[in-house]
Amino acid sequence: MRRVAITGAGMVSPGGLSVAESWRAVRDGRWLLAPASAGQEETAGLMVAEIRDLDPERHFDRRQLVALDPVAQYAVIAAREAVAMAGIALGDIAPERTRCIIGSGTGGERTHDEASRRVYGDKGQRLHPMTVPRIMQSGAASHVALDQAIRGGVYAVSSACASAAHALGQAFADIRAGIADVALAGGSEACLSHSCIRGWQALHILSDDGCRPFSLGRRGLVLGEGAAIFVLEAYDQAVARGADILAELVGFGMSSDAGSITAPHADGMARAMRGALADARLSADAVDHVNAHGTGTQANDATECAALALVFGDRLGRIPVTANKSVLGHALGASGAFELAMAIMSLREEVLSPTAHFQTADPACPVDCIPNAARDAAVSTILSNSFAFGGLNAALVVRRV
Repeated sequence: MRRVAITGAGMVSPGGLSVAESWRAVRDGRWLLAPASAGQEETAGLMVAEIRDLDPERHFDRRQLVALDPVAQYAVIAAREAVAMAGIALGDIAPERTRCIIGSGTGGERTHDEASRRVYGDKGQRLHPMTVPRIMQSGAASHVALDQAIRGGVYAVSSACASAAHALGQAFADIRAGIADVALAGGSEACLSHSCIRGWQALHILSDDGCRPFSLGRRGLVLGEGAAIFVLEAYDQAVARGADILAELVGFGMSSDAGSITAPHADGMARAMRGALADARLSADAVDHVNAHGTGTQANDATECAALALVFGDRLGRIPVTANKSVLGHALGASGAFELAMAIMSLREEVLSPTAHFQTADPACPVDCIPNAARDAAVSTILSNSFAFGGLNAALVVRRV
């Protein structure tokens, strides 16, 4: 079983158009929320974490943009940053030794929303000929592969809010097993269409006053968007070519609750975390920090804390636990990649990002959530959680090199 290095990371988020910009926003606990530009009177008062300063024509020519839904735009831009950081030319690697695996919960949602409005609202007779390629779930992975000349295995993973973590876990497994040498993996989401916001509104879990994970009186989640993509490669290969190794991915675990399509279960979450630790051949005592799923809903936060207690027992109160969604919002299928990127920055910078906008401790969430202010800490091993509708759970373990 080979070791797996992370040698590049790229990110497009409400916090900025790079990993560094996104990290600064998360580290500083910024308020990035505003009414959705896609919103109408039915969603007045709801907040989203939206990417507002991206000019697609600075990154793509107009002929390319015809085929690119925002979900693919975000993924390609993030992948370019990751590849540049890694200093690797994927097109020079034997095709059968490469992978591109991108997770997304909704795919080309903006295109789908516009097509539906045109057909059903405006009674349009024709749609753009690139509508289907823009909508397809594998669009982000396909465009990243085109942009980076990846000719090996390329596909999408869709498991709701665990999509990116599952994509990373699959790439990790392929490299560790010797099936591939290099992979681009992560997640992308562009879900802030009017219809998608209305769909989430119907679940009665969207907040109108910000995202406050683990805080008493929290009112729900805030939708976000963007992409985070990583270069994963065989550790020995990375060392041999003199790469700057950002971190080592050492464990992946997943589970299914098989209980409810929407209600979380602590046992299932705990099994994913224990699976990731077992895969890494680490005990729970080795974990210094947890990057939580931490959506800010009543049910998810309390259930995740119960699951953490099952894994860490009496030690839980001494492990700092952060929720990046308090700043970046919930980017659905991309959220696990967002949080892995922030975990890597915590390892690199020796700073733990806060759970921002925290107000009052909730007895149902007895964790040290690093409230409101970042904390210096030289941690070496971080557990990152992703939990999804359908009871689909995933956890990643990343370690300082």
